[in-house]
Amino acid sequence: MTVVDLESARAAFAAVGVVVAAATSNAWEDFLRSVAAFLNGPWGRPVSVLLILLVAFLIRVILQFVIRRVVSRVVNGAKRIENRDESRSSPVAAVRIVQRTKALGGVLSSAVTTVIVIVTIVLVIATVSPAASGAFSLITAALGAGLGFGAQNIVKDVLNGLAMVGEDQLGVGDVVDTGFATGVVEQVGIRITRLRDVNGTLWYVRNGEILRLGNLSQGWSRVIIDLAVPYDADIEAVQQSMLETATAMQQDERWKPVILERPEVWGIESVSAEAIVIRLVVKTKAGGKDDVARELRARLKKALDALGVKLPALNSIMLNTFERGIQTPRTAAAPKAAAKAPRSSK
Repeated sequence: MTVVDLESARAAFAAVGVVVAAATSNAWEDFLRSVAAFLNGPWGRPVSVLLILLVAFLIRVILQFVIRRVVSRVVNGAKRIENRDESRSSPVAAVRIVQRTKALGGVLSSAVTTVIVIVTIVLVIATVSPAASGAFSLITAALGAGLGFGAQNIVKDVLNGLAMVGEDQLGVGDVVDTGFATGVVEQVGIRITRLRDVNGTLWYVRNGEILRLGNLSQGWSRVIIDLAVPYDADIEAVQQSMLETATAMQQDERWKPVILERPEVWGIESVSAEAIVIRLVVKTKAGGKDDVARELRARLKKALDALGVKLPALNSIMLNTFERGIQTPRTAAAPKAAAKAPRSSK
């Protein structure tokens, strides 16, 4: 085949391509014209509304599936980690991850549904009655302004709830101090958090009113025991006995998983004419602080009895520590009763 024949073949193919493209373009334009003519006809608006509803439904189904899939993977991953390493994982931490993930999934699902419904309603109204779109926009603006002024607290509660759940500030099973109430978290909602205090009272705390939050169940805690001994007691022997008692408790099989580090005696905390206060500290898991403190006090009492050390009778006790986020009251000695004047004999 000569060069002239090749050029002729190329020209022929190019001409065929142009013809096919023109025909395709004309066919596509004709199809679009027919679709536009159909939509402008009497059945155009019902079909447009059906298409809008169908597309909205498909978008919602797809987004809901994605959200559920992500939540399910996070929850199953947390459970697998907990089952694989039960010695290091915390059930409270696993519950916190699951609860936070489900809460965020519920919020996203509700937000997606709300946005899709609003957009669908606006599009349907604009399709059915194009002239009403202007009035509808004015009504929407008025409703938005009313909600902006009247629902500020609700918006604040929702945003603060999302922030607390997303940042893992608290979770189900945590002991928290919200400033208004202190107790165990039973449920973390988007607007309300439910706490159960030590007396059994169920507190409903609005998330928007929580300005500070103390979580007593995250990470680790520290047992602090201030033991008052008589002024004339052998301080070195008392400190050695306290440290040995706490160390023996740490080596106990029951308490070894709860006590994280070797106990420490920080020394003399205060000195007065009545007593010398010695501080003992033990680092524990967050959930086992109270149990360790009670058991350690009982063991220290037995150890002091073995040494023959009796606790002094204090005239006044100043408690400045915080127990579960609440400052304990100050207890002073009761005033002595005034001596009665002798009765004059008649």
